[in-house]
Amino acid sequence: MLTAPGDDEQASVQRDAPYVTIVLPCFNEQDHVVMELERITRAMDASRYSYELLVIDDKSTDNTLAVLYEVASRYPRMRLMPFRRNGGSGTARRIGTRDARGQIVVWTDADMTYPNERIPEFIKYLDDHQDVDQVVGARLTEEGTHKWARVPAKWFIRMVAQRLSGMRIPDLNSGLRAFRREVSLPYLRLLPPGFSCVTTITMAFLSNQHPVDYIPIDYAKRSGKSKFHPFRDARRYILQVLRMVMYFDPIKVLMPVALWIMGLGFVKLIYDVIRYNFHVTTSTMLAILVGFQIAVLALIGDLVARSRGSS
Repeated sequence: MLTAPGDDEQASVQRDAPYVTIVLPCFNEQDHVVMELERITRAMDASRYSYELLVIDDKSTDNTLAVLYEVASRYPRMRLMPFRRNGGSGTARRIGTRDARGQIVVWTDADMTYPNERIPEFIKYLDDHQDVDQVVGARLTEEGTHKWARVPAKWFIRMVAQRLSGMRIPDLNSGLRAFRREVSLPYLRLLPPGFSCVTTITMAFLSNQHPVDYIPIDYAKRSGKSKFHPFRDARRYILQVLRMVMYFDPIKVLMPVALWIMGLGFVKLIYDVIRYNFHVTTSTMLAILVGFQIAVLALIGDLVARSRGSS
C-alpha cells in the first residue's frame, strides 16, 4: 500500500513517543531545581515507564534557566521549554499538557514540597484502574507559608466544592497529580493562568463524570520563596470553583439560591396576608420576583450548558 509523504516519519514518531509526560513549571527555583530533576529522573529511570520530563521555565528572574541549560546534557529525557514572558503556573501547565507526547500527563512542582519520587506509583494507579481518569496526591498536612490563612481558606473552599460537585474531595488543589491526556484536552482552554488551574482541572473532571481518585501523600515545607498570596489566591480559588460548576452545571449554583429567596418571599406573603389583611408589601413581591428570575436564569444556563456539550 502506498503512503503519503511523511506518513512513515509520523508513524515512527508515534512509536517512539513516551508513555508519560511530566510537566514541571519552574519560576525562580535556581537553588533546588537540579535536586528536583535528579529526584524525578532517578524514580522514573528505575520504573518500567518510558517518559519525557517537560521543564518549563516561566521567565524566571534568577538563574534558573541558566542552570537548566547547564545541566541539560545530564538529563537526556528532559525537554526544556523557556517562556519569553511570565505566564503563570496555569499557563505553563496548560501549554505543557497540550504539547505533551505522553498518554499520561503528570503535574508537579519544582519546590521540593511534593514526594516526586512517588510519581511512578501514580502512573501505576492509572494503569491498574482503567476506570479512573485522574489520580491526585492528597496532602496529609499543610506545610506552606501563611498556614494560619491557608488552612481555614482551603477547608472552606473544599467544602464548597464538595457541596457543588456532590463528591468527596480530600484535596482540591494539590499540585501533584496524574491524568489521561486525551480526557483533559477539552478542558485545557478553561485553565486560568494562576495557581487555581489545579482546582479547575479537578472540578472539570468531576463535573463531567470523569472519575478522580486520591492517594495520601506527605507534604514538605517548600524551598525558596512562596508565590502564594493568602487572600488574593483564596478568592481566586473559590471563584474558580463557582465558575467551573456554573460552566458545567449552573442549576447546582443558581437553583438553591432561587428556591431560598422564593421560599422566603412566600413565607413573607403569608405573613402579609395575615398581618395586613391581604395587603402584600413591595418587599414580598420583590423577593418572589427575584427568586423567579434567578430560577429562569438557572434553567437558561442549563440549556446553554447542555447545548454546548452536544455541539
